[in-house]
Amino acid sequence: MIFRNRALARVGAAALLASGVFTALGVPAQAAGTETDLALDVVGTRVAAGADGKVVFAKVTNKGKNTPTNLSISADLSKVDTEKAVPLPAVPDCSLNVADWTCIVPTELLPGPGETVELPVVLFKQEDIKGTYKAPVTFTIESTDDTDASNNSKTATIELTDESGPDLLVLAGDVKQAVKVGEDGELSIVGDLHAGQTGLLQYFVVNQGDQATAGLTVTVKLPKGVTFTEAEPDCEYNAANTEAVCTYRQLPLVPVDEDTDGNDDVFSGGDFFHLLSVGADVKAGSLTGGSVTVEPIVAERGLRGMAREANKLPENVTGIRATDVDASDNTDGYAVVVTAKGGSGGGDGGSLPVTGPQAGLIGGIGGAVLLAGGAMFLAARRRRVVLVTPGDEKSTV
Repeated sequence: MIFRNRALARVGAAALLASGVFTALGVPAQAAGTETDLALDVVGTRVAAGADGKVVFAKVTNKGKNTPTNLSISADLSKVDTEKAVPLPAVPDCSLNVADWTCIVPTELLPGPGETVELPVVLFKQEDIKGTYKAPVTFTIESTDDTDASNNSKTATIELTDESGPDLLVLAGDVKQAVKVGEDGELSIVGDLHAGQTGLLQYFVVNQGDQATAGLTVTVKLPKGVTFTEAEPDCEYNAANTEAVCTYRQLPLVPVDEDTDGNDDVFSGGDFFHLLSVGADVKAGSLTGGSVTVEPIVAERGLRGMAREANKLPENVTGIRATDVDASDNTDGYAVVVTAKGGSGGGDGGSLPVTGPQAGLIGGIGGAVLLAGGAMFLAARRRRVVLVTPGDEKSTV
């Protein structure tokens, strides 16, 4: 499989940021031994009627006790009509063929125990395609260190729908490092996360559909042994302080391909974060069971002009819940990785500037992903993605 569109190839490499978006908060630590159990899931394969495509994610979760030394992912495209849809990996080290592709996962993205790596696959809808279309794609992961092959393959149905609406994606990063808050509100990374310390949960949300939301609702669940460090004004908490439901009625999100001006107040997505407190008696290891779930709030009438800006909805507009075009990517799990004291890490790992409210930090790490996705879809609208065998490739130099 070879691109005849060089611009698309360059932007495709940029989408790797989606899988490495949280690596600034720590790479997996190598444990003694490398045998482990890796499990695969695939989400986000339905495309809204008016969208040019979307980013699908293959999620690889480490359910074992060690970090693998290698990992590859492949996809069988033999049943896909590439005149209608093309799923292409956004990982740099790939072997591409007409009927399949295989990619080597970079070492810095290998998931540690309890962790998950999200690998992006850009699903292009070919130009001038009308109506609906479905096709199965089988994804498979391989590692010499994997001890259980029963959960290494997943067949997902890519679907071009006639359904319009918002399509929210959420990606949450594993919490692996401790932070401190300075007097000026600046967050600093101080090393590995230990019991009794404060960690930072980061996630970002993007609208990959063809209609804007008037806002969104976010539900955050914490693993056992972790609580929220402080309350935020837009969130309601349970009695145990382990679950929060945050409603952002004044944060409309437009479709990503309509977010073309980086200097306005119209957003297709946003970065969010919460400070988490790890109990002093928590044992070292990966605390699993955490999750972030998003739901769109849609206005009773379409948003126009100023109503699309992240400010305040008009008084005559009431937000209502709506069905997401593809709910499979509305929830993402994460782990809180607690390191035994005396282990590796420590010291000041850098600062994370904080502006605005505790949750709802717009821009930053997620913005790079949104930019990459938007550029890919805009380019795809102007040129078809053509798959050819290596022998058929014609030089354009």
